[in-house]
Amino acid sequence: MNVQVNPVPVAPGVQPPASPRTLTETGLGFVMLRDILLKTMFRTNIDLVSMLARSLCLPVPLTQELIDISRSQRLIEATGNIRGEAGSELGYQLTDSGKARALDALSQSEYCGAVPVPLALYQEQMKRQSVRNIKLGRDQLVAGMSGLILPEDLIANLGPAVTSGRSILMYGPPGNGKSSISQGIRRAIGDKIYVPRAIEYSGQVISVYDPIVHSAAETVVDDPSQLRRTSNRFDQRYVYCDRPSVITGGELGLEMLDLSYNPISRTYQAPLQLKAAGGIFIIDDLGRQQEPPQKIVNRWIVPLEEGRDILALQSGEKFTVPFDTLVIFSTNFHPNEIFDGAALRRIFFKIKIDGPTQELFLKIFALVARKKRMPLDEGALMHLLKVKYPTIDMNFANYQPTFLIDQMIAICEFEGIPYKMTPELIDRAWSNMFVRQEQIAR
Repeated sequence: MNVQVNPVPVAPGVQPPASPRTLTETGLGFVMLRDILLKTMFRTNIDLVSMLARSLCLPVPLTQELIDISRSQRLIEATGNIRGEAGSELGYQLTDSGKARALDALSQSEYCGAVPVPLALYQEQMKRQSVRNIKLGRDQLVAGMSGLILPEDLIANLGPAVTSGRSILMYGPPGNGKSSISQGIRRAIGDKIYVPRAIEYSGQVISVYDPIVHSAAETVVDDPSQLRRTSNRFDQRYVYCDRPSVITGGELGLEMLDLSYNPISRTYQAPLQLKAAGGIFIIDDLGRQQEPPQKIVNRWIVPLEEGRDILALQSGEKFTVPFDTLVIFSTNFHPNEIFDGAALRRIFFKIKIDGPTQELFLKIFALVARKKRMPLDEGALMHLLKVKYPTIDMNFANYQPTFLIDQMIAICEFEGIPYKMTPELIDRAWSNMFVRQEQIAR
């Protein structure tokens, strides 16, 4: 037997969605289930129950029941061929009537494969795995921020914000680690949830699972000849994943927050915030998007206040989906410059991320130098602190040590000399960190 021995997917603290034991427990009507089966057989030419069950993400007995009912309707027939290499399974194929029905169903929607989860069942699962259920301690948050040198009071401010699962606005001058802190929060959360491959509402299928956004955990695949099965411990219509994180920047547009309809396949793709459900949605560089920040936050007013979002189908019909996402806004602008008071009230935590003190700056500089194998030189450091930084009023930023050391490394490598730190190299690196204000003749 060739059995994969990956860890059995069980999420500590998150109750898994139960595998349906009857067709009724799938939450879908028989016609939809049957049509997805026929479309899948038509598009993939799969003819074995075990393989169809894997494609439909249904238990084998339910897949067999679907096939048997479809056979009674003369839409599917047995081929009469027993596949010895597949455990003596009987093959099946579509009849002419089955092909006609599959084509008719495809003309309404090209969706096939994994059976969707009804919205109502998905809502129940989201309650069980809500991001607001996370209890994050100081040690976990500090571990997520490993590699970052932060003021002590920052962790104290971030901890309650993350544990609450409420919205966070991080603001302050550029280059001080707002993006790195956001991703540190994502690492700190660290557990896993169940993401539906697709959800169904009013007969429409909305794809949710996205390999670009979601990181699937290892799962068990059973050997068909095994007597004891382990991989169906949860509803296979879900994918066991790390809590999702969606990171957007200047490219974010309001249309990305609405359902995306493909008129060719006649299917829907979930918006970014629905893909991020149960996890984190980071809006980086707020204020750099084409849409004004106020307009972006206005789109989030109902979700942030009520924990639900309103989406619309092509028909104009609106429906509600869970909004269970830790939203982190990150901006270089002062909040009063880009938001009105009403918008700021709806963002629960506002945390200023300032530049480091001189002491923290030197710690960061030494850490980066050690990591990049650049020997420290006291004379060069004194030149940096006494000559260069006074020209910018001692405004230190977290990005500067890495920038300056990378510049000196590039010079040393070009000149073919060992890595070293000198006042001259500091001056050359500094000249690339800022652009002198001057008139350019043209």
